[in-house]
Amino acid sequence: LPKLLDHRSAIESAALRTARDELKESFGLVLYDVTTLYFETDTSDEFRIPGYSKERRLEPQITVGLLSDQTGFPLAVAAFEGNKSEKLTMIPMIEQLQRTYDLTQVTVVADAGMLSDGNLRALSGAGLRFIVGQKIPDIPYVVRHWMDTHPGEQPPDGLILTQPWSRGPAGQQVKETIYYQYRADRARRTLRGIGEQVGKAERAVAGKAPVKRNRFIALTGAQKSVNRELEAKARTLAGWKGYITNLATPTPEYVIGAYHQLWQVEKSFRMSKSDLKARPVYHHLKDSIEAHLTIVFAALAVARWLESTTGVSIKALVKTLRRHRTIDIQAGDTIVTAENALPDDAQAWLDAIHQARGRH
Repeated sequence: LPKLLDHRSAIESAALRTARDELKESFGLVLYDVTTLYFETDTSDEFRIPGYSKERRLEPQITVGLLSDQTGFPLAVAAFEGNKSEKLTMIPMIEQLQRTYDLTQVTVVADAGMLSDGNLRALSGAGLRFIVGQKIPDIPYVVRHWMDTHPGEQPPDGLILTQPWSRGPAGQQVKETIYYQYRADRARRTLRGIGEQVGKAERAVAGKAPVKRNRFIALTGAQKSVNRELEAKARTLAGWKGYITNLATPTPEYVIGAYHQLWQVEKSFRMSKSDLKARPVYHHLKDSIEAHLTIVFAALAVARWLESTTGVSIKALVKTLRRHRTIDIQAGDTIVTAENALPDDAQAWLDAIHQARGRH
């Protein structure tokens, strides 16, 4: 298995050529996300280390970073120690991708929790552009100003407010733009969750329920109370989401639309874990683990190419095609090949695959 690592760069190069030549990808926009893969063992080492698990597991794990194009087609995968912070995994992968394939104008799209202030500065310093979800710890000035000038009004669905922003020390500041968008459906879901949490906090304060982790419970010594100030702020921010970018001339439609493509890389992670059997991992040597990820990466590239070519999910392709077999039956000296006819939809998929391969 470790011998496969000798071909890893060739496999990644083939994936990038496929994205560039067949899927017509320019790599101007790349998506990044991380996940964790756990191991069926209780023994950790310098690589497989227990850490923050999105699935709340206690086993040793590794952190896996995936770069994809805006359709979710994989461009690069890398494994890191299981306790490595997500924020420290992205920049090395981006820089490696740029060096390997001589890419320049790359815009990275990532989730809000992925990048710290230092990472955003490092991205700008490396000449990279970014579109990142912006955390909203407090009510932004532009949102507060809109509310003050529209007292008692509900923000219209889809309202976008723009706030210029500067990052870095005086004299070395980088200009950025933050967009705040309000969505009525997001507000409805958020307010429902706030109501449930506040209700639990009230029951806990009244002694009718045990005190559990709840952001709306304020503890002062032995005294418990409901944090009404935090509740009011949370209700005010319900429905708002921030997006920050350092693009020179951004439009809110492009920035928000690009950010919402992150579901593509999240889909690739879900696909790799389930359809492609990326976990659980039973290998214990680092080279074997890297080789396992190389196989998963290649399978993900094939699966994404098949989806793009046929317009059908890989799950539907496998479920439909796996029923069809060709059987060789030997009768004396004669071999008879038996096969059942493919349904029209399956034949159309195969025709599309053959046509696509014939063009390249």
